[in-house]
Amino acid sequence: MNSAEGPWREPVTDNVDRAMATASRSPSGPVDPRFAEPTAFARLAITHAASICGDVCLTVSLAGSLFFSVSPGQSREKVLLYLVITMAPFAVIAPLLSPLLDKISGGRRLMIFITCATRGVLCLFIARYVNASGAEALLIYPLAFGLLVMQKTYSIARSALVPAVVSGERELVGANSRLAIISVLGGLVGGLPAVGIYRFFGAEGSLILAALVYALASMLSWKIPRVEAPVGPDPPEVKEELHAPSIVLAGSAMGLLRGAVGFLTFFLAFGLRDNGEAAWVFGLVLVVSGVGGFLGNLVAPQLRKFTREEVILAGSLVAPAIGCVIAARSASLTMVTFGALLVAAGAAAGRVAFDSLLQRDAPDAVRGRSFARFETRFQITWVIGALVPVAIPPVYQDLRVGLFALAIGLGFAGLSYLAGMRAAREAVARRRHRAERTREALERGLRKGMARLRRSGRRSRDGGDPSKRTGEIEAES
Repeated sequence: MNSAEGPWREPVTDNVDRAMATASRSPSGPVDPRFAEPTAFARLAITHAASICGDVCLTVSLAGSLFFSVSPGQSREKVLLYLVITMAPFAVIAPLLSPLLDKISGGRRLMIFITCATRGVLCLFIARYVNASGAEALLIYPLAFGLLVMQKTYSIARSALVPAVVSGERELVGANSRLAIISVLGGLVGGLPAVGIYRFFGAEGSLILAALVYALASMLSWKIPRVEAPVGPDPPEVKEELHAPSIVLAGSAMGLLRGAVGFLTFFLAFGLRDNGEAAWVFGLVLVVSGVGGFLGNLVAPQLRKFTREEVILAGSLVAPAIGCVIAARSASLTMVTFGALLVAAGAAAGRVAFDSLLQRDAPDAVRGRSFARFETRFQITWVIGALVPVAIPPVYQDLRVGLFALAIGLGFAGLSYLAGMRAAREAVARRRHRAERTREALERGLRKGMARLRRSGRRSRDGGDPSKRTGEIEAES
């Protein structure tokens, strides 16, 4: 198990608890915390806030594009195309970009800088063609695809950098939770001016605003302290650590939770429409789900104060399962909204717990690739979950059926995860017991061997000195 601390890390203390600044001492005495240098985590948080504001400005600009939204009223063919597009960036990230995070010295900070700067440049190009017609209008799609690749790569680089800017494992949940909350607040802060500029100046104006915000984020990212990760071939024990039961089981549980989120999103989109609900009802459910995600990010660090990440992740599966069973009894709009809130809260808390667990246990040398691999897997499970209601209409035609199926899936995932962790602990205990018995047997054998050697040495010395042997016999007589 790897600690978040390592010989290559810069010492940073109390980063998360102090949030945005830390007091330091100078030769003349203590410095006022209000004027102290921001901590490494504070610099990362500020960069993340700027990046999120840029993302929101971009989303407002291209809200009608298939790359950024899909209407529940669209045909199934367009929905399937949307799902394929959401998976496509990982075909580039996993094999090509993620190794750069680990193989280049300071690669994680460098990748954050590159992804922010590249998004700013791409926004300027899209602003040039956003109102074009004919063949030029098609240029938006490869540019938008590049933006998606950069967004996903930034998210992976940010997650891989977190352990280096906090002071210990117990701060990981709090740090990830704060970054998630910043995502929500940054979306609100960035969304308001973006909507206003879009309203008066159109998509070109909001895209230029997004480019400026991304440029600011890239400049802020360069202030993050450089972290020297191990460079060179991976040690042989890295693969074994990456396949530790805590990581493998947590990855499977989180994948099922992401699949449940994908299922719920399209289940509600098609189910509410099929049951005659107005379009604004689906929007209301999405807003409530956003509130649930915000609550999940608030609750997770409080739970970490008295329990481990594994327990938080298991609870993030079991609690929504119970809520979906209750909601399935009547399947009223109120209960459906309640179920969506619980699933969103569980997904947010579970994601914070999983990120912290992976940052805690994954080898430092492959942390960036670890996040890329799991992000790819999670996106695949999200798409698979979303395909179920798209491909099987009876699932959403009766909301009770879909909610009950969701409850079964979440409950199975939670109980399986708990059983797997218990089996892993028992296996570790058995191996430890066998190792102790082997060590004790070796120590006994070593003691016996040393005793034999000492006896044989005394006999050899006594046998080589006849006068001593005769004196001993006379003394005995």
